[in-house]
Parts: sequence; C-alpha cells; structure tokens
Amino acid sequence: MAKRPHLNDLNLPAGKKARLHRLLYQAGPANGTLMILPIDQGLEHGPRDFFDAPESQDPDFQFRIAVEGRFSAIACHIGLAEKYYPSVAGEIPLILKLNGKTEIPSDDSPLSPVTASVADAVRLGADAVGYTLYIGSPRQDADFAQFRRIREDAERFGMPIIVWSYPRGSAIESKGGKDTVYAVDYAARVAQELGADVIKLNVPKVDADPLAQAPKAYQRPWTTEEALQQVIRSAGRSLVIFAGGEKSAGGSALGKAEACMKAGATGLIFGRNVWQRPMNEALELSQSIHQLLEQFS
Repeated sequence: MAKRPHLNDLNLPAGKKARLHRLLYQAGPANGTLMILPIDQGLEHGPRDFFDAPESQDPDFQFRIAVEGRFSAIACHIGLAEKYYPSVAGEIPLILKLNGKTEIPSDDSPLSPVTASVADAVRLGADAVGYTLYIGSPRQDADFAQFRRIREDAERFGMPIIVWSYPRGSAIESKGGKDTVYAVDYAARVAQELGADVIKLNVPKVDADPLAQAPKAYQRPWTTEEALQQVIRSAGRSLVIFAGGEKSAGGSALGKAEACMKAGATGLIFGRNVWQRPMNEALELSQSIHQLLEQFS
C-alpha cells in the first residue's frame, strides 16, 4: 500500500493548513482522508442529470445527503451556496467552485470562466475553493492566467485550492484522449506546478489502443495500479482525490475507489454515483464509502 502525503508534508501557510485540517480531521471520516460530495453538475451538464432521479433536482435533497451521509464537504457554485448552504452552515464544510461552464459549446477549445471569488468563499464560510483547469486546451494560456489570479487571492486569504484537473481539447483527443495515463498524468503534474493544494483527477484508463497515440514513453503495458501510482507521484506534495464518476453499481464503484486509496490517494469525490439515488440508497452508499476510508487512517 502506497504512502500518501500527510498535511504536515505540504509546507502550507497557517490559514490553508487550518482549513485543510478541518476537512481532513474534523469532518467526514475525520482520519486524514477526504470524502467530498460535488453538486456542480447542474451547471456543467444541465438538468439532464436529474431526469432519472427527480428528487436530486432540489439542492436541499443533495445538501441533506452531505449532512446525513457525513461527508467531509460539499462542493457547489455560488448560487447554490448563497441560497441553500446557510441552512446547514456549521454542519458540513463548504468548497466553493469559482469557475464553471456549460456543455453546450464544443469541447475542442474549452475554458471555464470565473463565476465567483475567493472573497465570496470567505464570506460564505468556506474551507476551500475549487477551480476547474483544462490541461491541453488551445485556450490554456487564458486558463493559466485566470488561475494565477485565483491563486494569488487564495494565498492572501489563506484558502486552500482544490483543482479539478481535466485534460481536454482537440490536441488531447489526437494523443489518445482525456482518460489515458498520459493525459491524466500530465494533468496531475501541471496542477502541482501551478499551485494546487489538492488535485481532483479521474481514474486513468489503461487501454492499449488509445495509448498507441500518446507519446512514446507512455506506449507500454500499464496495470491500473501502476497508472494510479504514477499520477499520484506526479502530483508530488499535493493531495490527490479521485472521482467516483457517474452512477454505477455500488460494488464496482467501491472496488475502483479501494484501488485508488491503496495507490496513495487522500480521498474520493463521489457526486452522481451518490445523489442519483433515493435517499436511503444514497446514505447506504455513503456509509460504505465511510467504511472503506476507515481502513486508510
């Protein structure tokens, strides 16, 4: 089992360290792991994600899952944070997403514009901010510049930054696609280089055919375990959390999550896989995630 970085290894200023300590040790599993519920998909995907789970269209339902499921934090955009978070403030930590986009334009040249500020996060009592970074996009120059301003504000306010680091764009697709070890590995390294405190990644796929289009160094047989360990190494002294993905069978999702934790991840970010279920099923899965993370104290 790989060793994950400890909070004391990150060389963080006091404000960031205090807020991350609350997320890691005073909420959720409270054992140095993270269990985050993201509810940003209404902006990113539109209402279609709610069609098979009508209850989930009401953010109150999702906030209840975060509280009753004992998550480390809930991650959402400014509108939901202002209208729904006050009723549970103090019961569940908040991660405020600072940028976002719709899925309507082509993903050939994606850029996620800023929609809120670090000052908004402080005003709302958040313990971290989230930023979506598109690695490899033709517009990454604007993305990097936008992120630099967020990073400077976060340093000034002592606010940890969680980077949703996503390989995207036409150049990524021509090199095997967004899910290859190459793409996810590059995304991990870039997020570390640019100043992420925590990096959210998707689990890399190890299919040989897409990797045949990647740079030569990546054109070799990979096991899932090797791929996970590689991308975590590329994140360096940033903590890594892996996505639970869209709704799937609970056993399948938990098996993948266990592999991520064994490779050295700090935690998991489960959204649709949890809240696209009736409340009782969502809480059952949340409890199963807790039981898994308890093994990695």
